[in-house]
Amino acid sequence: MSNIIQTNQLTKIIDGKELVKDVDIHVKKGEIYGFLGPNGAGKTTVMKMITNLWKPTYGSVELFGEKLTPASYEVLKRMGSIIEFPCFYEHMSGWENLRLHCEYMGYHTPGSIENALEMLGLLEAAKKPVKSYSLGMKQRLGIARAILCRPELLVLDEPTNGLDPAGMKQLRDLFRMLCTEYGITIMISTHILSEIESIADTVGVISKGKMMQEISMQEIAERNMAYIELVVEDTKRPAYVLADKLDLKNFKVMDGRTIRIYDLRISASEIAKELALNEVELISIGRKSESLEEYFLKMTGEGERHV
Repeated sequence: MSNIIQTNQLTKIIDGKELVKDVDIHVKKGEIYGFLGPNGAGKTTVMKMITNLWKPTYGSVELFGEKLTPASYEVLKRMGSIIEFPCFYEHMSGWENLRLHCEYMGYHTPGSIENALEMLGLLEAAKKPVKSYSLGMKQRLGIARAILCRPELLVLDEPTNGLDPAGMKQLRDLFRMLCTEYGITIMISTHILSEIESIADTVGVISKGKMMQEISMQEIAERNMAYIELVVEDTKRPAYVLADKLDLKNFKVMDGRTIRIYDLRISASEIAKELALNEVELISIGRKSESLEEYFLKMTGEGERHV
């Protein structure tokens, strides 16, 4: 079994509206899978079907090699999840909420509650009622509950909601540790691309209810993503020099001041020299790589929407 999660033409229609259509997802054992998409793209809809909260209109979900059915209780015990915003008994303490979770999961490992609370930085607030928790603390308590019973699979819908940058970094470190040290497979949805770029092994991009692409982060790095970027006062003459004097064809004028050159057979120093010979004044020149955010915007067309 190589895929912990596999969906096949997953489709959900509500009141005649197609929320997602023919979504195929493949999450490999032991990886962190970033599920990326703009708000309203269908991420939560897909995750609700993966966690059996919603039933597909068409298509199917397989978890751990088994097709998901309304009676898949044992399979679901192997999963921890947060879908949308985590809910708790507000009058009870964080510790009591986690103890209750252990009771209905039939999980009775000594010290597990304290360990989960410590991992999420909630030990000091453990005995306080949840109604006194901030939004970020409730989010962290939801993650503590999701990892409490040491699941084999974590499905987390926008887990960094309500967290400050320090809290986001804490979660990134935690997810990588859970994956590498405990072998937990993690699927994380987000629209904050910088939060997944540093930890994901694979990303799946969804837009307007349809999967655009699944691709490993290594492939993104290797796929013609490197370029030389030069910044000038005006791009007209530099573009002429690149095309006519250096015979370059694979470059793009980004705006009135920036040009990206994707033909890397020529060095930045050679380009700078030729531009200087042709009296083009450079503001800056250097080799860069396309970020996950740029790749994502290109895939979804969101970039054009903001131009």
